[in-house]
Amino acid sequence: MVLQIHGYAAQSAEAPLAPHAFTRREPRPDDVLIDILYCGVCHSDLHQARNDWNHSTYPLVPGHEIIGRVAAVGAEVTDFQPGALVGVGCMVDSCQHCEPCRDGLEQYCLEGPTQTYNGRDRRDGTPTYGGYSDRIVASAKFVLRIPEGLDPAAAAPLLCAGITTYSPLRHWRVGAASRVAVVGLGGLGHMGLKFAKAFGAEVTLFTRSPGKEAEARRLGADHVVLSTDPGQLRAAAGQFHFILDTVPSAHDLAPYLACLRLDGSLVMVGQLGPMDPPVNSISLIMGRRSLAGSGIGGIAETQEMLDFCAAKGIASDVEVIPIQQINHAYERMLRSQVRYRFVIDMASLRPQA
Repeated sequence: MVLQIHGYAAQSAEAPLAPHAFTRREPRPDDVLIDILYCGVCHSDLHQARNDWNHSTYPLVPGHEIIGRVAAVGAEVTDFQPGALVGVGCMVDSCQHCEPCRDGLEQYCLEGPTQTYNGRDRRDGTPTYGGYSDRIVASAKFVLRIPEGLDPAAAAPLLCAGITTYSPLRHWRVGAASRVAVVGLGGLGHMGLKFAKAFGAEVTLFTRSPGKEAEARRLGADHVVLSTDPGQLRAAAGQFHFILDTVPSAHDLAPYLACLRLDGSLVMVGQLGPMDPPVNSISLIMGRRSLAGSGIGGIAETQEMLDFCAAKGIASDVEVIPIQQINHAYERMLRSQVRYRFVIDMASLRPQA
């Protein structure tokens, strides 16, 4: 029997999100049925709702930072029990047989992971719908345990913004001997500062906005560099082992590449699209520097990140909103008027049901 679901959806690129009733598949033996408590609001939700990447399918129910409680489990599920606090992130399936999948890197599945929303179920071809809704069904292999001690609302953005910054810091082995810089202080950047500091690094924030020093230090920065000040950029030249670039739009990478040490790496997690202006390879070649990118983490690494956050007392800084305010929240996101992530309280959806 299919499930009757209530949520919010975009019916077209021009339409605001509005109440929408739809169906989800009948849970399979390896599935978990989850009553959604909170869902984070990612900038990519806005991009997808407005078809900024030219591959949105409507109706579109966004949301891939999902926290909820298990309502029921399939007969083959042994890892979760009804009542458990769990999460679902950016993907709900993968081929599970390619080399990346076998290595626990489902996010780099060679066949492409199944996205939590705006995707297609790889078994029956039905569309996937996200967490701006009251319930979700997901394969138990892609459900995460939320440790005790994590606030459920503040944990929601960890499933995208958190793992997107945690994964590259771990992969490039940031630690106590590292000098790290984070470019941009938004949903991703604020998590990058927290994680880099928790890993023991000396941490610097690059920002274009004056007056953010106190806030940056609260989040873990030891230093702040105003990237619009040529003198401050010159003083930072050749200083960093690792730079995490969280800026979501095209920008000049040359000033930041110049701030890398010999063998340093600049890793992009924010921008999706062409470089503008193009990168001059001289800066890479003459310093044996690396320019790289990184996506989210795999399921095992995401669980590791959640456990790390619980142990270290790390969570996202959030503003909790009712779902009825989602369109206004999108407008505020475009104006960078949130510190640092919106999270929808799904209890607000119940009167709509």
